[in-house]
Amino acid sequence: MLEGLSDGTAPRVTAVSIVAELRPNPFRPVGTTAIDKRPVAGRVAVGDLGLAGDTQCDRESHGGPYQALYAYADEDAAWWAGELGREIPPGLFAENLRTTGLDVNGAEIGERWRIGDGPGAVEVEVTSCRIPCRTFAEKLGEPHWVRRFGDRGLPGAYLRVLRAGELGAGDPVAVVHRPGHGVTVADVGARKDPELMARLLAAADAQGLDLNPRMRQATERAAARV
Repeated sequence: MLEGLSDGTAPRVTAVSIVAELRPNPFRPVGTTAIDKRPVAGRVAVGDLGLAGDTQCDRESHGGPYQALYAYADEDAAWWAGELGREIPPGLFAENLRTTGLDVNGAEIGERWRIGDGPGAVEVEVTSCRIPCRTFAEKLGEPHWVRRFGDRGLPGAYLRVLRAGELGAGDPVAVVHRPGHGVTVADVGARKDPELMARLLAAADAQGLDLNPRMRQATERAAARV
């Protein structure tokens, strides 16, 4: 069942972005970054590690199957555009998918989306939130960017690919499963409520949610403050 925002917008993908060129990255041991994402036309194949033609330079911190895709909402990009007084085109935040009509930050950890229709539709699972880093700050060139982005509570969602296929701009997005624990992408980004983090861990154990191991460790530390 499609679920839109309160304004009635039907959820869909508005842009698909992959790396345009690798850049030097002095902040990571691998020495390069694939943060320079730009939109591509047509349909793009999707596998366990994300979009065909994309690159993950640092799979430990910003990649791997638990972070195969990164989604950001047009509505949240528009807020930042007003705040910063500049355009936030698709790919600027290094997102692979730009969406509209979908509450990306209100998605529960473990929530599943179907993207597209028919036998080639892709199914993904929300695994974690974006944690801003120095590479992101350098790209944006905005003062105190890591703190500003983190404090705003619009981190966007990392996705794991459950069913490979292909997708493109204009594809519908349907929420096909919601775990019901109520802990959202934004909640995990804030990690300020130990009881929420404890609830997430309990739900993961009870429902068999496959949490990103790095995020699970951070969540366990936060939950320990209960």
